[in-house]
Amino acid sequence: MVLVPGFMTDRELWSDMLRRLPTSGQIVHVDPTRAQSIEEMARQALVDTPEQFILVGFSMGGYVAREMARLAPQQVSSLVLIATSARGDGGIQARRRAAVSAFDPATFRGLSHASLRTSVHPDRESDIELIDRIHAMSVRLGGRVFQQQTMFHRDGDLERLGEIRCATLIVAGTQDRLRSIEEAEELRDGIPGAVMELVQAGHMIPMEAPEELAAILVSWFQGRLAQ
Repeated sequence: MVLVPGFMTDRELWSDMLRRLPTSGQIVHVDPTRAQSIEEMARQALVDTPEQFILVGFSMGGYVAREMARLAPQQVSSLVLIATSARGDGGIQARRRAAVSAFDPATFRGLSHASLRTSVHPDRESDIELIDRIHAMSVRLGGRVFQQQTMFHRDGDLERLGEIRCATLIVAGTQDRLRSIEEAEELRDGIPGAVMELVQAGHMIPMEAPEELAAILVSWFQGRLAQ
């Protein structure tokens, strides 16, 4: 299984979920620190992957995962896209890139707690332990990675979804304030044969609902094996 993290997240994103998966195979964590673009991150990730693998991408990592699936379709046996989208950058992202171009990475102290609270279910906004864990990932990655990832261009690939031919599962949060259910439905409808599951969570599904997410994955993988 190859895991692709989202914006300013690292392998801690997956730790609670992995403890609930009956995995006996190799787990590969894609390095979020080196690339200067979505496409470069995908190419770099494929250097370290097995001959065949299950690919799981979260949020920004969903863009990377889809690019990996297009670059190496013979290697990706199945694809899981969590809390992500196929839409391109909007005006907000463009303004952020303009602002961060003059940013001093040395001044970075992690993503703001205010922004992180919008990434979780409204009922979890006061969950200090959860917010602190998410914040700690951004601190570990640091200002240089924040600048790199903010400068990524997320080109929409709605018209290219049909190129993905592997079995695909879409997972969306019912209370995700960063990615809508409509965006998840676009992925489901655009990728041939894709299925979608909803989780009672905000955007940070792997950390907010690890047990439910793991159960969905296990059920889907078992269904694939039974076919």
